[in-house]
Amino acid sequence: MEAKAAPRDVVIVVYDGMQLLDLAGPVEVLDGATNMTGGYRVRIVSLGGREVTSSSGVRVGVDGDLAAVAEPPHTLLVVGGRRYTDGIGDEELLAQLRRLAAGARRVASVCTGAFLLAAAGLLDGRRATTHWASCADLAARYPKVTVEPDAIFVRDGPTVTAAGVTSGTDLALALVEEDHGAEVARTIGRWLVVYLRRPGGQSQFSAWTQVRRTDDATLGALLDHIAANPSADLSVPAMARRTALSERHFARKFTRAVGTTPGRYVERARVEAARALLESGADSVEAVARHCGFGAAETMRRAFLRELGIPPGAYRERFRSAEQQHSRSAEQQHGRSAEQQPRTAVPSH
Repeated sequence: MEAKAAPRDVVIVVYDGMQLLDLAGPVEVLDGATNMTGGYRVRIVSLGGREVTSSSGVRVGVDGDLAAVAEPPHTLLVVGGRRYTDGIGDEELLAQLRRLAAGARRVASVCTGAFLLAAAGLLDGRRATTHWASCADLAARYPKVTVEPDAIFVRDGPTVTAAGVTSGTDLALALVEEDHGAEVARTIGRWLVVYLRRPGGQSQFSAWTQVRRTDDATLGALLDHIAANPSADLSVPAMARRTALSERHFARKFTRAVGTTPGRYVERARVEAARALLESGADSVEAVARHCGFGAAETMRRAFLRELGIPPGAYRERFRSAEQQHSRSAEQQHGRSAEQQPRTAVPSH
């Protein structure tokens, strides 16, 4: 563990409607690092130095006025929240972000805080991410930004953007690791009971919103058929016959109307069906694979890795209900207890 050094200055920008966890996660990580190494001096600021109210109604005091921060900090961090759209229209706020970012070593955001960085022009020509539900909006509003929707956090030069809410903790741990080494970051992660590097991307948490619906009645009926019958024959020839189109015409029309290829759409629909069964049912992974049209568990595993970044078994363990987890734990404990019972000798005759 390294000796205590001069603290790095971190300025965290908050505003009314901010997400409380976007602030609390990074602050706890940085506080842990400060206790171990003297690593950070954290200041929470708002425009005008006003107390802010989070989206959950919790009032948060601040250390000062954003405009009064004279020297650019080592790290400038902007949190997200439901009212980020107010911020992207606030020219004074954006001007202050540009001023401090110009001399900061790092500029970071959590969740929809990326919209404020983008509105200030700080993400132009860079890769970035935000909450999975807002990635499409970020890409549409700011076409100069390359949005990576599955990433937990994205580092591009001096900018680091994190996905939704709790990923601010992931981001802060990565910054601590960069500044003070893996052992310090790992120790803080253990203390906070979080991964140093979270397995998988944020797709594992998202609802299936990436594919748009279509106004075409024939294709709309086909999409309903796919959702209701994931184990049916959903090959391109079969779907083309169902829509009374040639295969080539069908594939072109489907891709243009829906925004993805027929094969990719079917894979996503089957993964979505499998997710629901893995979360709520007790069927084996093999049975789920058959029921959802994958045929074999290995085929479903590869699809899950492509779409969600984790295999089906790991997905089930993370997202099944607490009641199911308790029942499984009890069954395992019962099995161990039974194995430990002494065997009764069979009497000889």
